Amino acid sequence: MSLKEVLATEQVRHLDLSRYCRIESGTSVRETLATMRAEKASAALITRVGELAGIFTERDVMRRVIDAPETLDGPIDNVMTGKVITVLPDTAAADALWLMDDHHFRNLPVVDRQGRIVGDMTHAAIIGYLAQRYPVEILNRPPRPEQYPRKPEGGD
Repeated sequence: MSLKEVLATEQVRHLDLSRYCRIESGTSVRETLATMRAEKASAALITRVGELAGIFTERDVMRRVIDAPETLDGPIDNVMTGKVITVLPDTAAADALWLMDDHHFRNLPVVDRQGRIVGDMTHAAIIGYLAQRYPVEILNRPPRPEQYPRKPEGGD
């Protein structure tokens, strides 16, 4: 089965969707950033009464917080992205990747049919999945496979 076929048939639910943190609406931006840093997460999924209300990513920090330090003590709701595009756990990984590519997302929240958060799909989740499935091909691939050394290693 080709890589394209694998991603077309593999569901998002089988990826590692755990690289995010969950923050309650109304939390300060400063506290949200501290939590993201502590959990080594590049995104925070913002909840209101248990449901997804928004997303706050490193990109939001760059666009809305860096040049406006007064926002640090305000609620995360003021700087998060509110209209969140999501996918279901049974979405094909290839379809989710196309959606991420089309919208230039690095994080794509995954929610179940009841609106509960399942996780956050990232490119790292895809790479991790592929590395587990094809460890020799992924882990032993040189950084630039088309590049060949001009002379033997160690030679002058």
